[in-house]
Amino acid sequence: MGKHFTGGNNAYSIRGIKTLLTKRVIKEFGYHSVYRVILLDANEYLILLSRYIHLNPVRAKIVTHPLEYSWSSYPVFAGKRQRPDWLTMETVLSYFGEEKKKAIANYKSYVEKINRETMEDPNKNLIGGFILGGTGFVNWVKDKFLSTRNDEKEIPQLKKLKPKVTLKTIIQSVCDEFGYREEQVKMRGRKDNKARAIAIYLARDLSGVSCKDLGAFFDGISGAAITMKYNQMNAEMMRNKKLSDKIATLKKQLLNF
Repeated sequence: MGKHFTGGNNAYSIRGIKTLLTKRVIKEFGYHSVYRVILLDANEYLILLSRYIHLNPVRAKIVTHPLEYSWSSYPVFAGKRQRPDWLTMETVLSYFGEEKKKAIANYKSYVEKINRETMEDPNKNLIGGFILGGTGFVNWVKDKFLSTRNDEKEIPQLKKLKPKVTLKTIIQSVCDEFGYREEQVKMRGRKDNKARAIAIYLARDLSGVSCKDLGAFFDGISGAAITMKYNQMNAEMMRNKKLSDKIATLKKQLLNF
């Protein structure tokens, strides 16, 4: 048994294999399998990645033909073994024909007739370590999923993928919304200055600027104060739907600026 675990487009199969076999593999071979989840544009990369995975054991010189590797799903895709309940094949095979037997034959030819020496690794095109797709797909992921995430510390890849908005643009947007001048938004001293609080929240969320530098920008307060005000605004938004809607509208405008 080698260390490559290959499967279809069902993440559960990989998790299940790892859960059941990790201890055994470590005990027998001194290492454990590594897997990751990739968000991909299926139309552009799904069949490329599927072929690459199914040929992993051959490239690693574990076997000379992908059908020989017993831990792979390829024999199932090639019609040589019965499909287990956890394996999803339909999405991949749908690219190779409507009739199942023809689709299997076409996929088998697609995998086995490629020049393995010149075949490109789709993983080289990964963006941020987990997105695989063209510019349009990457931008869609950013706008749809990443612009509202605040957990860059837990998921470092998000920090460089989240859309960035300049402080100048954020301040101008808040000024336009509230009818304030720039200094009224940036300067300390005014009690219950909601415009300033919203500007700090948006700057912390969208600019990519450090809390320390944001503190300097907002009239010399500390980075800790920026974090505190950001958390206060998050809490207030949970209680105040009108405020939450206003900030969501501003954020949408800024991300499409």
